[in-house]
Amino acid sequence: MLKSDSKILIVDDSSVIRETLESYFAEEGYTVISAETAEAAELLLSEQEFDLILLDIRLPGKDGLTLTRELRSRSEVGIILVTGKQDDIDRIIGLECGADEYVCKPFNAREVLARGKNLIRRVQKQRELSKTVVEEPVLQTIGTWQLDTSRRVLVKSDRSVSQLTEGEFQLLLALKMSEGTVLTRDQLMDRIKNRTWNATDRTIDVLIGRIRRKLSEDPLCPQMIITVHGVGYLFSHPVQDDC
Repeated sequence: MLKSDSKILIVDDSSVIRETLESYFAEEGYTVISAETAEAAELLLSEQEFDLILLDIRLPGKDGLTLTRELRSRSEVGIILVTGKQDDIDRIIGLECGADEYVCKPFNAREVLARGKNLIRRVQKQRELSKTVVEEPVLQTIGTWQLDTSRRVLVKSDRSVSQLTEGEFQLLLALKMSEGTVLTRDQLMDRIKNRTWNATDRTIDVLIGRIRRKLSEDPLCPQMIITVHGVGYLFSHPVQDDC
């Protein structure tokens, strides 16, 4: 796909930031549209398909975290959250809401551009794969689900599909490929390839929580992704024990 076919939406109430990011991405050949509020962004999103959204957390009216959560429930568009706070809590909440990346103001526009390019490639590849008829998908059994590694999605027995973000996919695949072996958080952080954000122990815990929810696991009694306290996580076939 040509860059000119790629659309980027910038949502920020600062005209300076909007114009700065617009100019950087436009110079690279991307189609860039901007909005000042989440409400204005929602109107654009209802009319057009975007590959990437650069979204400020602190917006007048609906905030960026709420919009992220709503978008992620129905779309796998790339989302980079932008905020003025360098607070781990904000970053963790953003990841929990489904954001792919997180940058703090003041940011280096070239760095944001590089992150955006990588994320756009991932989104476009996933869309292309979802449109392709795969005769022999590569499947890994995850309880009552199948992990389709070609499309990077979870497929249930009723053929319903649950999308995975890049971090979720790599983490789940790492656990599955090491079935029966406890992996420390450090080992899991090393398995998340090409990450442009700094993974931490807490980041791994957040991603594990998101994966468990998508697998419909009971958070108080997980059957597949087991917490080994003081060590890390273990993937195991589900058992019918009382917790």
